[in-house]
Amino acid sequence: MSGTTPSVLLVDDDLDICANMADILEDFGYEVDVAHEGTTALEMVRRRSYDVALLDFRMPGMDGVTLCREIRRVRSGMVPMLVTAYANAETAREAVDAGAWQVLAKPVDLATLMGLVDEAVGQPLVLVVDDDPDLCANLGDLLREHGFRVCVAHDEAGAVERLSEATRVVLLDLRLPGGDGAAVFRRIREANPATRVVLITGYRDELGSVVSRLLTQGVDAVHYKPFDIPRLLHDLDLLAASGGGE
Repeated sequence: MSGTTPSVLLVDDDLDICANMADILEDFGYEVDVAHEGTTALEMVRRRSYDVALLDFRMPGMDGVTLCREIRRVRSGMVPMLVTAYANAETAREAVDAGAWQVLAKPVDLATLMGLVDEAVGQPLVLVVDDDPDLCANLGDLLREHGFRVCVAHDEAGAVERLSEATRVVLLDLRLPGGDGAAVFRRIREANPATRVVLITGYRDELGSVVSRLLTQGVDAVHYKPFDIPRLLHDLDLLAASGGGE
C-alpha cells in the first residue's frame, strides 16, 4: 500500500447508517466519502478512485449490484463490497457476477467489516496493460482470486492515466494501439521507479531484441503468451512483495 491515506466510498440511502459508519472508518484512519444514491456515487468514482467501495443493495434509482458493475467498468482497481439486509444465495450470486469481492449481511458485524476493509486495502495493485479485452478479463479474474487488486488499460494513454503510486506491478504488453510498451515502461520508471514491470508478449522471436534491451534497462521479468500460470503467479507474488510505493 502506498503512503497515502486509504480511501473508502460509502454508499447507502440511510443517512444515519452512513454517518455512523463514516465515523467508525475515520476513527480507524480511513478517508471516507459518502453518497446516498448510485448515480451520485458513480459520478464521484469517475472523478477519483477509491481503494474500497461499500455499497448498499437496495437504493432509489441505481441499485448496488448495478453500481458495482459500473464501478468495475470505470475503476477496475477499486474493491467493491455489497452490504445488504436482503442477503441470500441469489443476491450473493448477482453481486459476485457484477464484480463484488464480498457480500455482507446487515446488521454488519463491525469487526468482520473492518477486517475485510483492511484486507482489501492491503491487496497489491496490479496494472494489466494489453489491447486484448478477453485476455485482460481472464487475467483480472485470475489475479483477483489470487489476492490482487487489478486495474486494466488497453493502450498507452490508458496505462499512463491509470498508473499510480500504489501500483505494485505492471503486466505490460509490448504491442499497443497508439503507442508501444517500451514507451509505457519509460513513463512507469519516471512516475515511480519502485513499480515492478513484467513484459508480456506473444512475439518471442520477433521482439526478442526489444525484450533483451528492456531487460537491461530494468524490466523485472518477461512472460510469453500463452502463459505458464503457476510461474506467472509466483513471479507476481515475489515482485509485489518488493514493488510499489511502500
